[in-house]
Amino acid sequence: MMPFSLKLEKRLEISRTATFLVPIVSIVLALLFGAVLLLLVGANPWQTYRAMLEGAFGTPAQWQEGRYFNLIETLVKATPLMLTGLSVAVAFRMRFWNIGAEGQLVMGGVAAAAVALWIPVIFPGLPESRWIYLPLIIIASMVVGAIWALIPAILKAYLKVDEIITTLMFNYIAILYYQYLFNIVWKDPEGFGFPGTALIPEFTRLPRMTGRLHWGIIIAIVAAIVVWIIMDRTRWGYEIRLIGESQTAGRYAGISLAGSILLVMFLSGGLAGLAGMSEVTGISYRLQRGLAIGSGFTGIIVAWLARLNPWGVLLVAFLLAVLFVGGEQIQITMGLPASVAPVLQGAILLFVLGGGVFTRYRLRLVRSVPPAPPPSGTAVDVEEVKPLEG
Repeated sequence: MMPFSLKLEKRLEISRTATFLVPIVSIVLALLFGAVLLLLVGANPWQTYRAMLEGAFGTPAQWQEGRYFNLIETLVKATPLMLTGLSVAVAFRMRFWNIGAEGQLVMGGVAAAAVALWIPVIFPGLPESRWIYLPLIIIASMVVGAIWALIPAILKAYLKVDEIITTLMFNYIAILYYQYLFNIVWKDPEGFGFPGTALIPEFTRLPRMTGRLHWGIIIAIVAAIVVWIIMDRTRWGYEIRLIGESQTAGRYAGISLAGSILLVMFLSGGLAGLAGMSEVTGISYRLQRGLAIGSGFTGIIVAWLARLNPWGVLLVAFLLAVLFVGGEQIQITMGLPASVAPVLQGAILLFVLGGGVFTRYRLRLVRSVPPAPPPSGTAVDVEEVKPLEG
């Protein structure tokens, strides 16, 4: 019998059927794999998944009573993931591997806290109005996040320094700097020794819509609309996509590669800075621990799962928030070990990310044909060549 082998073959054209079916099959397989893990630890998979959904959305009884606390917490969790996902998607469209959204988020939060804490002190005559302070805070967080992203961009554009290394290292610089600020320089003298700045004034905080849900989610949706218009409806967006497909083609088209890198990273860093601003002025109301919790790194997963599509980023960020909030809930309601939730989350993400390969490639069963034996040797007459005489 002839042996067979599997071959991964690139699709000539990505079919709509594969685009639709592959994510569904990946999720189903992930849930089945998760069910096996849950059975191994003695948990009922059906009850666990139900507890996750109730933890993320709430129960029907809670909805009838008008209590939407669980859904609100899921939306709060999704807000920074939306903004960091958009940040990463913008840079990745040009194949600029911005791994520094976490640091850009932190620097945006630092800028927001600086404006909220120190502008009222420096300019005491400035009216205490949200309409004045919130635009200042938004602009400051975007500019500082953008500047933090521009440094690796300049190194890449003019010195050809690998952006993966520089953006990654800048995360740690930003995190250590912000910890230095709230632990020492800006530490609240009336905070009873606890690390953290003083509370920012009421007029510098993002308004809340209900519960802890603040206007940050509106900012994220508006940002997605702006990114969609820029990337899919403008000449600049086309140039970014062209450079991402082929830098050589971009040069032949007369596009400035260095200029495009700087502009894209300015926008990318600004979006990540907005994520830090939304956390400081919408949730914590001060600079403290809890700002750098990995939302920038999760934004990379969000962008890839969304295939760099702004609308997909909003959806994927919400679904990941459902997974994270629901995972925290099963530790409480099901009494499962703390390690079960992250393992379950990782398994689901692994299947979904891995399944994305099959939208661009397909598996083929190929019959392995053994090599033909070499022909039997035959004598070859070699004519003797004599030197010419004379």
